[in-house]
Amino acid sequence: MSDYPEFSDPITRPRYTGLPTFMRAPYQENFDGVDIGLIGVPFDGGVTNRPGARHGPREIRNQSSLIRKMNQATGISPHEICSVADIGDAWVQKPFTLEGSHQEIYGFYQSVMDAGVTPVSAGGDHSITLPIFRALARKGPIGMVHFDAHCDTGDDYMGSKFHHGAPFSRAVEEGLLDPKRTIQIGIRGSLNDPDVWKFSHDSGMRVIYIEEYFEMGYKSVIEEARKIVGNGPTYISFDVDALDPVYAPGTGTPEIGGYSTLEAQMMIRGLSGLNLVGGDVVEVSPPFDPSGNTALVGATMMFEILCVVAESLQSHKAT
Repeated sequence: MSDYPEFSDPITRPRYTGLPTFMRAPYQENFDGVDIGLIGVPFDGGVTNRPGARHGPREIRNQSSLIRKMNQATGISPHEICSVADIGDAWVQKPFTLEGSHQEIYGFYQSVMDAGVTPVSAGGDHSITLPIFRALARKGPIGMVHFDAHCDTGDDYMGSKFHHGAPFSRAVEEGLLDPKRTIQIGIRGSLNDPDVWKFSHDSGMRVIYIEEYFEMGYKSVIEEARKIVGNGPTYISFDVDALDPVYAPGTGTPEIGGYSTLEAQMMIRGLSGLNLVGGDVVEVSPPFDPSGNTALVGATMMFEILCVVAESLQSHKAT
């Protein structure tokens, strides 16, 4: 590499080279010295219809090779301001029981938190966020900015309360999520039960249905999000079905009429300066999008979350 000194950094080498890791970050199963751990959660045992999100982390890793070091729009270079590493997968050894699988995922994230690492994750279905919260919120409930077509505050479905349509009702019940510091952005789609998201409203979550989103505009939505979560610890959870399926067809429960990838990027960037304790991108199902575009969208949203989380971590280290 002596002919090209800039290639001493593997992230800058030709993007068709090297092993696929998230954002081409170094792969490191030992958490020592890591500020932000990029984690895959290849589990989709909580889906209610179309499967395949277990393949999301691997394909997001592949597509994330297209992402460079710096966010051109914000100037944030997360790899320069924090130690960022791909710390592997929270993979489940016994995936045929949903609650046992969640317990295994929780165990992995416990070790992440014990090491002082801030997690930015790729799922997997949305049920994985509940065990992540169990590890992350052990000192008290956290707030959340939630991008999704669905509130995911359902209840029993075919004998389970722990599927991907119910992680946040369980999180509130377990004292992990503060509903009054939670905003859900982009909710839409047809229903069988008009009260399916009653838990969100009754518990005090701010629900922005897609019609209101377009009436308000993304800038006003993010201003409201910032007011709702305030200065407390806050998590970003991004379900790719929040986007219109023209941008992300490879997902389990697509709903037409969503916002665009650019609007999503602008909203995540608008969370700059908050007290961010982690984030995830979920529900990328590569089998439903052979083009790879949905995984590229997932990787890009993961990068946007990484940037604002890294900035938040750096600012809190300085104080």
